[in-house]
Amino acid sequence: MIQALQLILALSFLVVIHEFGHFAFARLFKVRVEKFYMFFNPRFSILRAKRFGGKWHVKFFSKNVEPSAVEQMDAVTGEVKKDEKGNALYRPMTEEELRQLPEDDWRRYPDNTEWGIGWVPFGGYCSIAGMIDETKSATDLPSKPQHWEFRSKNVWQRLGIISGGILVNFIAALIIFGQLLFHWGTDSLPLRNVTSGLYYSEILQQEGFEQQDRILTIDGQEPEQLSDVVQYIIIEGKRDVVVLRGEDTVALTMSEDLGTRYLAFQNEFDKQEREKARRDPSYTKFRFALISEYVPFVVDTVLPNSTAWYAGLEKGDSLVAVNGVATGCDILVNRELRKHPCDSVYLTFYRAGEQMTRGAFLGDQCVLGAYPKSKYEYFEIEHRDYGFFESIPAGVAYGWDMLKNYVKQFRLVFTKEGAQSLGGFGAIGGMFPKMWNWYLFWYMTAFLSLILAFMNFLPIPALDGGYILFLLVEMISGKQPSDKFLERANNVGFVLLIILLIYANGNDVLKLFF
Repeated sequence: MIQALQLILALSFLVVIHEFGHFAFARLFKVRVEKFYMFFNPRFSILRAKRFGGKWHVKFFSKNVEPSAVEQMDAVTGEVKKDEKGNALYRPMTEEELRQLPEDDWRRYPDNTEWGIGWVPFGGYCSIAGMIDETKSATDLPSKPQHWEFRSKNVWQRLGIISGGILVNFIAALIIFGQLLFHWGTDSLPLRNVTSGLYYSEILQQEGFEQQDRILTIDGQEPEQLSDVVQYIIIEGKRDVVVLRGEDTVALTMSEDLGTRYLAFQNEFDKQEREKARRDPSYTKFRFALISEYVPFVVDTVLPNSTAWYAGLEKGDSLVAVNGVATGCDILVNRELRKHPCDSVYLTFYRAGEQMTRGAFLGDQCVLGAYPKSKYEYFEIEHRDYGFFESIPAGVAYGWDMLKNYVKQFRLVFTKEGAQSLGGFGAIGGMFPKMWNWYLFWYMTAFLSLILAFMNFLPIPALDGGYILFLLVEMISGKQPSDKFLERANNVGFVLLIILLIYANGNDVLKLFF
């Protein structure tokens, strides 16, 4: 529930500021904004508000207001004009028709924006007059463009209105990152401080790595942190790695398909963990570790009446083997324990320099009930504080680097393994912590804001990037696309987005059962 709440709050905030970017530029260029809604509101709204007559008028759980438009009538036949599909054509009400409406009729004040909250908690919208989008089609527009409509503005003004949402999301992410740096600073573990070397998963061992190798360079560049290693060899596909193995320097060459093999391995690992959780709802799923710091398993806390407690483990004991299999770090200990559910094992550990062995019986969870010391107790952490003005450029640099890295890894989406890794709202919600944490909440919000800006920039009809593409074509050709063309393109793009949405969220559903 906490993860779901964080997801809803983050997405609601991001959608509102995205649509506000469109709103601000539309009002700047004197374009009417008919409605501004958080969430969608088919047929009725939870809340509607509009200012006219010098005061705000608010309604709760009421039907939506009809648009300030009437059907076009044929002057000869007196019948309603229709398009080739038989849809009625509309025109905006004249000033005289608007004045004839009752004073409390919201349609009488089309220049004022209606603000509201819909009842479908998914996204939101900003209905801009004269613009074909998810709220209106070509048949909803009057036949002749009006001076207060989006389509009557020049191409640069329309480009500003369309780009406003992307721009606001991008700037918001940079501001949030800057404020996180200002308020909390940064704690980092430089790779050079990890003197015990690194833990490598099976897939990296297949590339020639051995446990406790220390990475010196990747394609001639020294990685500063562990995240840089993943960035270089998985996302960017760099191949030449030099490691320090004992006192020897060893050169390794990564496979060209390491990125896709990693995704396939991770998908299979996650599938096995989900299967175990389905068989036993109390099972705690493990996360796949591609690479990590090699941290010795030195007991810090022993839970009363746990497996470790009955085995006689004490604080300060250094666990080095399970059933005779060497387990030099905490990850290897947990991996070996998981092989023996509901079984007896022998634990080998050192206490005050003396090697000892004790028997222990594991339950179906394969946990000892002993917590090891954190890596932060072994390695020197570097903390940095930022002043307010210093945090601004630092936040910009941080956000820009994150966006570049996301764009680089986006290429993996177009592989079979990457497509299988796609997730919907469930996967996104799982990225938030299970316990409320303001730092992580705002960090994830800023990250999602960058993703929203990037995804909306893609040249897909129905997204902002699709409109931008058509505007750029208009700049080059000097010809504005017709309303019908924009409607058809918008419909095609909307169908594609629905298919993608179904696929991504379908992956989440399948992962619950398979």
